[in-house]
Amino acid sequence: MSPRKSSHSKLPHHCRSYIKVFPKARPGVVRALAQPEVTWDVPELCAAYNWPTGMPGGGVIGIVELGGGWVQSDLDTYFQSLGQPTPSVTDVSVDGTQNQPGGEDDLEVALDIECSGAAYYTATGQAATIRVYWSQDIPTAVAQAASDGCDVCSISWGADEASWGTSAVQQMESTAESATAGGMIVFAASGDNDSSDGGPTPANVDCPSSCPHVVGCGGTSKTSTSETVWNDDPGETNGEGTGGGYSTVFPVQSWQIGAPPAPANTPYGTGRMVPDVSANADPNTGYNIYVQGSTEVVGGTSADAPLYAGLFASFGTKLGFVTPTLWQNQTAFNDITVGNNGYYDAAVGPDPCSGIGSPIGAAIAALFTGGA
Repeated sequence: MSPRKSSHSKLPHHCRSYIKVFPKARPGVVRALAQPEVTWDVPELCAAYNWPTGMPGGGVIGIVELGGGWVQSDLDTYFQSLGQPTPSVTDVSVDGTQNQPGGEDDLEVALDIECSGAAYYTATGQAATIRVYWSQDIPTAVAQAASDGCDVCSISWGADEASWGTSAVQQMESTAESATAGGMIVFAASGDNDSSDGGPTPANVDCPSSCPHVVGCGGTSKTSTSETVWNDDPGETNGEGTGGGYSTVFPVQSWQIGAPPAPANTPYGTGRMVPDVSANADPNTGYNIYVQGSTEVVGGTSADAPLYAGLFASFGTKLGFVTPTLWQNQTAFNDITVGNNGYYDAAVGPDPCSGIGSPIGAAIAALFTGGA
C-alpha cells in the first residue's frame, strides 16, 4: 500500500498522527486563535475527570510510533515541572525504525509519553514503565508490544478505512483480537478531521479505532465548566474536530449497548459505531507538553489514547478486552450531549461523536479494582 502525504510526513498505510498544535502555526493546523480558551496540565485535567488515587499500578504501557523521537532532557524537564518522577522509557525497534528526534513528529511522541506517564503517576504515585515501539507498520508494532507483555497499548496514528483497504483493516483487527486475548488493552485515536476523517466522503471512520477489539477514543472540548464535542469548524464534515461514525468493514457490535443505528438510507457506513469513549482533545482547550526545549499547547485525539492508557495501566495487569465492560457501565462516564462532528450529532446516551462519554476516573477504577 503506497503512502499518501499527511500533514507531517509520508507514512505507511496512509497513516498520520492525530495531533493539533496551538498557538504556533505548523503544517496541518486548520485553525488557531490568538489565545487558547484554557490550557491543561495533565494532573489538572485528571483532577477535573475525578481521577482515582492509590491505584495498585504495575501495568506496562506500550506506545506505537511511526516517526519522530524523544530526548531525555525534555522528559526530565516536563515531569520535574509537574513534581513527578520521570517514567522509565525504553525504545524498541520493531523493523529497524529508530527513535529519531528533531522533526515535526516529535510533538506526537512527546504527547504520548508525557500524557500517559503523568496520568499513570496521578493515579498511582509511581513512575510509569513505558516501552515505545518504533515501526513502519501499526499491526506489527501492536503484536510486538503484546508479545513483550505490555498491559496497555496506545496508538495515536491512523487513517480512514478506505485508505487502508478491507484486508489491511481486517489484519489490524486480527492483531488487536490476539493482543486482547493475551491481556493487553489497545486504545486508538479516532482522528482529527471530523466525520470525513480526511477520507473520500463526508462520513468515514478511522482505523485502528474502528476495530472491535480496539477502544476508539474520540475528542471533546473541555473547560472548567463545560464539555462538548470537539469541532472547531462547525458546518464542515472535513475540518478540525473529532472523528467518529460507522464502520464499512465491521458489523454492529452487540456489546455497544444503546448505540444509535446509522442514519436511515445513509450511503456511508452502517456497522460498528466509533468512538467508544472520549476525552479533551481541542487544541483551544489544549494540553501543555514540553518538546524540543520549549512548552507547546497541543490537542487532537492523539491525547486521548495515552490519557486512557495511563489510567488503565494504573489498575493492574492483563485486563484484556475491557470494552464490553465499559459499555455495560455507562454511568462511569460523563455523557456528552452538545455538538457535532459534521455529519453526526451528539445526543443523550451513546453517539458517533463522543461514544459513551468522557471519563469519571474513580468510577471506572471501581469497575476493575473493586473500589477507588
